Amino acid sequence: MESDVPAVVPPGTPRSTYRLQLRAGFDFAAAGAAVPHLASLGVSHLHLSPVLEAVPGSAHGYDVTDHTRVRTELGGEAGLRALAATARAHGLGLVLDIVPNHMAVPSPLRLNRPLWEVLREGPDSPYARWFDIDWEAGGGQVLLPVLAGPPDPAAFTVDGGVLRHGEQEFPLREGTAGLDPAGLLAAQWYRPAWWREARTALNYRRFFTISDLIGVRVEDPEVFAATHAKVVELVHGGVVQGLRIDHVDGLADPEEYLRRLRAAVGDGCWIVVEKILARSERLPPTWPVAGTTGYDALYRLDGVFTDPVGAAELARRYREATGAADWPRTAERSAREVLTEDLAAELAALERRAGPGAARAVRELLIAYPAYRPYPGTDGFAGLAAVARAAGVSAEEADAVRERARQDPAFAARFAQTSAALRAKSLEDRAFYRWAPLLSATEVGGDPGRPAVSVEEFHAYCAELERDWPHSGTVLSTHDTKRSADVRARISVLSQAPELMGRPAGPDPQLAWVARQTALGLGQVPERAERLGAALLKAAREAALRTSWTDQDEEYEAAVGQYAEEGRQPADFHEEAGAAEAARANLLGMTLLHLVMPGIPEVYQGAETEYRALVDPDNRRPARFPREALARLDAGARPRDQAEEKLALTAALLRLRRDRPELFTGYTPLAARGPAAGHCVAFRRSAGLLAVATRLAYRLAGTGGWRDTALPLPPGRWRSLLAPHVPYEGEVLLTELFADRPVGLLLRDG
Repeated sequence: MESDVPAVVPPGTPRSTYRLQLRAGFDFAAAGAAVPHLASLGVSHLHLSPVLEAVPGSAHGYDVTDHTRVRTELGGEAGLRALAATARAHGLGLVLDIVPNHMAVPSPLRLNRPLWEVLREGPDSPYARWFDIDWEAGGGQVLLPVLAGPPDPAAFTVDGGVLRHGEQEFPLREGTAGLDPAGLLAAQWYRPAWWREARTALNYRRFFTISDLIGVRVEDPEVFAATHAKVVELVHGGVVQGLRIDHVDGLADPEEYLRRLRAAVGDGCWIVVEKILARSERLPPTWPVAGTTGYDALYRLDGVFTDPVGAAELARRYREATGAADWPRTAERSAREVLTEDLAAELAALERRAGPGAARAVRELLIAYPAYRPYPGTDGFAGLAAVARAAGVSAEEADAVRERARQDPAFAARFAQTSAALRAKSLEDRAFYRWAPLLSATEVGGDPGRPAVSVEEFHAYCAELERDWPHSGTVLSTHDTKRSADVRARISVLSQAPELMGRPAGPDPQLAWVARQTALGLGQVPERAERLGAALLKAAREAALRTSWTDQDEEYEAAVGQYAEEGRQPADFHEEAGAAEAARANLLGMTLLHLVMPGIPEVYQGAETEYRALVDPDNRRPARFPREALARLDAGARPRDQAEEKLALTAALLRLRRDRPELFTGYTPLAARGPAAGHCVAFRRSAGLLAVATRLAYRLAGTGGWRDTALPLPPGRWRSLLAPHVPYEGEVLLTELFADRPVGLLLRDG
C-alpha cells in the first residue's frame, strides 16, 4: 500500500498517551495535580476529553455549545494553559479530543448562539450555512423535538424577544409577537414538537439518533474556520501538540476536512481519527493523519487471546438456550430496525433525493453495506454491485444509485453519513447487546461473528501497522468501550472453557447470559450490585427486545435487578485456580502486547493498574491513580497482587518507550517450537527488544502445560526487563521464562 503518511508524521509524535475524562468534578486543576504521577508512570502526553464550552454539567464535553471558548466549568482557557505549563514542566505534552461533526441543541437554546440565530432569522441568517437543515422537508421550518408531549399553542407566550413554553425559551421571529397562538407558532422558523416526532419528521442531520446534537457543515470553509479557530490557536501557541478527531465518519468528506485541518495546524501536530475499520478494511492511505485512535488494534489484541473452538461452542449453546438467530442475521435484523424506525427521517430524506423507484435499493444497500461508509473519490460507490448481490438488489438498481451519487454529491455525502450512523447504532448499540455468547467479543471495532484472531493474523496486522501507520493510536480501554480490557480479559476465559458458563436461568434467557458474563467479568468490586444493575438495565434497553429507551416496560425493568443477583450464581468462576490464572495471563498478556506492538499506545485513566469498568457511565467514574502503589514498587517492593503486577509491567514498558524509543521500531514475528508452541505469541521490535506472551492459558494447563516448548532467540545475550539477573542465549524454555509471570520482555545486552 502506497502511503504519504511519513511526509506528515509530526516531529512531536507521542511515545504514549494517557486519557483523562474532564468534568466539573475533575477539571484542569485536578488534571494538573495528577501530572507528577503520570510523568513518573512514563507517559509522554495527556489526552484530554473535549475542552471547548459545552452544555453545563456535561459529563463528557461532546455537546459543544461555543467553539470560541474553553469550557468555564473546567477552569477556562487560563486553566488549560496552566495545565499545559505544568505538563511541560514535567516533560509532557497535550492531545485534545475535538468534535467537528456536531454541536449541542442545548437547554436553554441560547447557549448555542449560531443555532439560536438560525432559529430566529431562518435560512437567511449568516449562520444558516453552519447546519445541515432541509428547509423544504420541514415546510420552511426546523423541527425542534424538545417538548415532553404534543404542543399546545395556548401554552406558548411571548416575553419580550423570546417565546416561552414553561421553563423553555425559544427565539422570536421579528414581527410575529402580536399574532394569535396558532399563527404565532406557524410564523416561526422552527416548529416545537414532541420528542417522539424526531424519528419520522426531523429535518436536520444529527449525531446518530441523538436529536440533542445537530450536525455541523465543516465542509464549508467559513464554518471550518469559525469552529476551529480556537483549536488552531492553541496548537500554534504550543499549548497543544496533538488532536484526536471524534467521529470522522460523520463528515461529508473526511479527507477534504483532514487536509484543511492539516493545512491549518501544520505538519508538527499529531492527528489521529476515531475511525472504526471493518476487519478487511484499511484506512485510506491519502488521509494526512498518523492513523486511527486504535479500535482496530483492540480487536486484534482481544482476538489473539480468544479460542475459536470455544467461542463457536458458546455460540451454539447461546442459540440453543435463547432461540436467537445467528450473528449475521442478528446484525441484519438490527440494521433493518434501526434504519426503518430510529433513522426513518434520515431514510426518507435519502429516498426523496434518490428519486422515484430507488427507495428500496437505497434501503437495502444501506442495510447490507459491509463497512461503516463509502468515501468521495474512492471506489466505495463503484463497489455497490457486490453489495447489491448480498442485498438482493438488481445490478440495474445499484447502478442507478451509483449514478445518482456521481451526479449529486449531496446525495452521496448524505448516503455515506447515514451509513455511518446506521452501522454505529445498529451494531454497537443494538446487535452487540443482542448477541451474547461471548461478551468480550462485542466491543467497539470487534467482529462478534469471528471473535478469534490467529497468531499469524495478529503478526500480519502488526507488520502492516508498522509498515503503513507506525504512529497510529492503539487502545485497550476507552471512554466508549463497553467493558474495560480487564473485564474482557476475564470474560474471554469462557472461550477456553465454555462449560464454566453454566446454564443461566430466568424468564429472559438472553438477559440471563448477559448478567452471568457481566458479573464474571466485573468480579468483586466496590458498589458491585449497583453497577451491575445499571449496566444490565442499559443492556436491556439497548437490545430493545423487551424494553427500550423510548418505550420502557416498567414491569420488566423492575425485574432486571434479579438477573444481576442470579448472575453471581454459582460462585465467581475465577475462584477456580485454573480460570483465575488464565484471566491473569490474558490481563498481563494484553498489556504487554499493547505496550510493545507498533503504534502509539494509550492508557485509559486508572488502567495502569487493574481496572474493571462496564459501559458508560460506569467507565467515566472519577479516576483513581495508584500513586502510593507505584511509589512502593519503585522503592523495590514486590507486587502484592495482580493489580500491582499490571502496574509494574505498565510502568516498566512506558518508561522504556520514553527513555529508549529507538527500541520500538521494526516488527519481526518469532515462533516457538515444541508441543505447546501455539500458546506462545512472540515478536521482536528492534534488534534489541523481544516480547513474549502466553495465550489460551486455560487450554494450555489442561493439555500438560509448556513441557519442553522453547523459544529460539535471535543472536546475542538477552535479559528480562523485570528480572534481569538471569541471561538467556540461543533459546529459552518457556517454563523458565514464565516461571514467575505469564509474559516476558527481553532486552539484548549491549
